[in-house]
Amino acid sequence: MMLQQAGSVQLLCLTANSGVPLFTRGASKQLPFSIIGSLNGVHMFGAGQGVVLAGCETDRGGRMVWRVFQDSVMLIAVSSGGQAQQEGGGAGQEDLHLRRLLENVWNCMVLVLGQDELASLRNVERLKRDLRSCYRLIDQLLEGGQGQEGTMGDLTHCADCLLPPNATLLQEGLDGFTQAADSEFGCLMIHGRIATATEKWWRLAPQEVVLLSVLARSLSLSGSASCDTPVFLPQGSPTVAHRLLRFQLLPGADVCVLCGPSPTLHRAENELVGCFWSPLLEALRGSLAVGERCLPGSVTLRPDVLALLLINRESRRSVSCVKAIITNHSHPPSDHPLPSKARCWELLRLFYTFTTTRYFPLEETQAPALTPGEKAQCGDSLREDFALGFSHQPLQCYLVTEECKCFGLQTAQHQLYLLTPLSVPTFALRSVATQTLSAVTLATGF
Repeated sequence: MMLQQAGSVQLLCLTANSGVPLFTRGASKQLPFSIIGSLNGVHMFGAGQGVVLAGCETDRGGRMVWRVFQDSVMLIAVSSGGQAQQEGGGAGQEDLHLRRLLENVWNCMVLVLGQDELASLRNVERLKRDLRSCYRLIDQLLEGGQGQEGTMGDLTHCADCLLPPNATLLQEGLDGFTQAADSEFGCLMIHGRIATATEKWWRLAPQEVVLLSVLARSLSLSGSASCDTPVFLPQGSPTVAHRLLRFQLLPGADVCVLCGPSPTLHRAENELVGCFWSPLLEALRGSLAVGERCLPGSVTLRPDVLALLLINRESRRSVSCVKAIITNHSHPPSDHPLPSKARCWELLRLFYTFTTTRYFPLEETQAPALTPGEKAQCGDSLREDFALGFSHQPLQCYLVTEECKCFGLQTAQHQLYLLTPLSVPTFALRSVATQTLSAVTLATGF
């Protein structure tokens, strides 16, 4: 079987009632206005007949998904094909990816602008200008969908985490800093992933934690040492803004706090940051040394593990990493060349969607939120037909592709998705997976 490269995705945003285009992001070649009008028109025609058009597939393997939010904004995702054309694959895999994208983009718009401004549509031209402030976040979500970001939270709706070697020390420092900033919501991010967070931060909706991480990564790319950004929580506070304070402690290490009117950015930066984090510089450097591996040195991974995604089903947190690709000298490179690092990230995402639409059902917090009409229209479309006949819940699965071998393992607390070279015997995949799960959980308590 072959997991093909994901097709390019173009995102369209229009007003729901009149079909006025608000923005287009994604593919470099924008769709003609006539096609955009047709996509809007066919959805409006269906609505007039009492039908919710949720998605469709073209004769060339492309895929289109519609979603209307708050009866004001319509988002359309158009995929040129790729994932839906997998040999033995199905539309459920592509639908999962595109529906997640639409939901994330809407929540991103609410995060930045608030629900009231999006729902009222009082001034369309002004809204077009305001939406430009969302472009960087939306582009990050689109890049993540192509396996370029190196994180998985936009797809899994689980927080992307890094497990530091000195977690207790950093947790104490974060708790003290957050309390001094008159807040209970704080997190420490290392290389764009959450290294530790306060208890209240983890109580936010999983989608909110993921989007706040995306926003923090975007702010860190701006190059500023600190910033004060108003944010709305899409589920917890969609109409009342909070302040997100972000401070760069070291290159690659940022601390974020959600707070109210106080403290001022100046006071927090000059009085609190140095007081709480200067004594922890060595601990921060130790966490930065973990790097993209996201696992401390106490975790020893087998050499035949190319990539892994480990999800804690209870806490909705995840750890993912792709190992540096080193040529296996026991086999000539021409026999089975190992996939590149970027391709491993893409394969990991593809295997996750393959597995969750066939074997491991999505948790309630993971499933894309649909309106009653969409649920009636879609039914079980996010799950492949072949999975609907199971009378039991699969706990393990494997897949042999032309590039690598994949293994999925599910327990009451964890889900593990693993990529290995083709040279690993198929009968040994289960052993590799169980050993990897034990190595990570026993050393870190994740």
